[in-house]
Amino acid sequence: MKLAVSIAIGAAVRFLLMNSRYSQAIQNRVEVSTPINSWKRVEEGAYLHANDINPYDGDVYHSNPLILLSTRWLLANVPGAIPSLFILLDVLSGILLLLAARVFIREMYEKQRKEMATYAKDTEELHLVEADLYAVPMSVAFAYLFNPYAIMNCVGQTTTVWSNFLLSTFFYGLSRQNRLLTFVALALETQVNLYPFVLLAPGALHIANRGTAEGQSRFRSLAGSCVMFVIIFLGINYVSSWLMGGDWSFLDATYGFIINCRSLQPNIGLFWYFFTEMFDHFRTLFLYSFQINATLLYLFPLTFKLQKEPIMLATMLIGLAAVFRSYPCVGDVSFYLALIPLWKSISLFMKNNFIVGATILVTSVLAPTVWHLWIYNNSANANFYFGVTLIFCTAQIFLITDLFFGYIKREFCLKHGIRVLVDGKEARITLEY
Repeated sequence: MKLAVSIAIGAAVRFLLMNSRYSQAIQNRVEVSTPINSWKRVEEGAYLHANDINPYDGDVYHSNPLILLSTRWLLANVPGAIPSLFILLDVLSGILLLLAARVFIREMYEKQRKEMATYAKDTEELHLVEADLYAVPMSVAFAYLFNPYAIMNCVGQTTTVWSNFLLSTFFYGLSRQNRLLTFVALALETQVNLYPFVLLAPGALHIANRGTAEGQSRFRSLAGSCVMFVIIFLGINYVSSWLMGGDWSFLDATYGFIINCRSLQPNIGLFWYFFTEMFDHFRTLFLYSFQINATLLYLFPLTFKLQKEPIMLATMLIGLAAVFRSYPCVGDVSFYLALIPLWKSISLFMKNNFIVGATILVTSVLAPTVWHLWIYNNSANANFYFGVTLIFCTAQIFLITDLFFGYIKREFCLKHGIRVLVDGKEARITLEY
C-alpha cells in the first residue's frame, strides 16, 4: 500500500508540474535539456523527417533513428499522450529499480550470511539485518520517484527519461539473470548516450559470478556476454541504417557529435567552458583526454578492484559518467543518486554526507540565479555559471569517492574489526584529498 501511494503521488507531482505554468521554463533550463536530450530538438527532427529532409544533415537533431521514427509516429497518431508516456516511463523506472534492488540486497544478505564466520567479532553494526531486505528497496524507489532532479527531468520531457528507463531495465535484467534483456537494454542505451557501454563490465561480471557459483565456466560466461552485447549493438546500428534507407550519416550526428563535443551550449558539465577557452591546435589532445577520462580511465582499475561486487562497480561507473560526460544533465545525476540507498551498510564510513548534500543544494539554487544574472541582467559572465557547475561536479566527485572509500573501509573492518590497534593506539583510516 505504501508503495502504491508513493507511486501515485510521484506520478501526480509530475503531472501537475507538467500542466503548470512552470513546465516550459523547466523544459528550457540548460541544467535539464542539452543538445542530446532536448525534446524540442527531437520534435524538430521528426518534423524534418516527415517532410523528406534528412534531420542529420544539420546541427539540430542528434538522437538515433529509433527515437526519430518513434517520435514521428507518436506526434502523428497520439500527440496528446506523449506527456503521459514520459510520466509512465519515469514511474516504471522507479518500479524496476525497486524490483532490482530487492534481488541485489537479498544477494548481499545471503553473501553476508555465508561469510559471517570470517568476520571480526565487534562488527555487528556493519551487518545487514533482515529489515533491510524491505527498507532498502523502498528507499531506492523513493530516492528516484521523489528526487527533484528526476522530477524536473520528467517535466522537461527529455529523452533522458527514456535513458533512465533503459538503465533501470538493464539492472532489472541483471537481477533476474536475463542476459538477453540486460544487453538489449544496454545496447539501446549506448545508442542514445554512448557512455553506458562501460556497464558491459559489471553486467558481464555479475552474470559470470552467478554462473560460476552454479558450476559454469567463468571465462565462457564473460566471453558470451561480450559477444552478445557486440552483436546486439551492431545489429541495432544496422537496423537504424536500414530504417534511414541505407544512410549511415546518423553515426556522425550521434556518436561523432558526443565524442567531438561540437556544441558548446552551457550545461552542468565540464566540457563546454574548457573548450570555449581552448586554442584550436590543442583541442584534439584535450578532447580525447577528457573522453578517455569519462570512459576508460576508471574502468579498468575499478573493475579489477570491484570484480566481486559488480553492482557497486556499476554504481561507480554510472556516477562517474554522469559527472564527466560531454553533455550531462540533472536527469543523469538523479539516476545514480537513487542507487546510493542500496549501500546502506557502508553509511557508517561515509563522512562527507553533510558537505556533499549542502553543496549540491546550494549550487542547485545558485545555478539558475547566476544564469539569470549572466544572460538576462548582464551583471555577470560565464565564469559565474561555470564556477557553480564546477563546484557541483566537485561535490559529486566527493560523493562517489566517499562511497568507494566507505566500501573499502567496511570490507577491511569486517575482516579485522572496527578497532584496530597499532603500537597500542587505535588506528584511523583517513582519505587524503
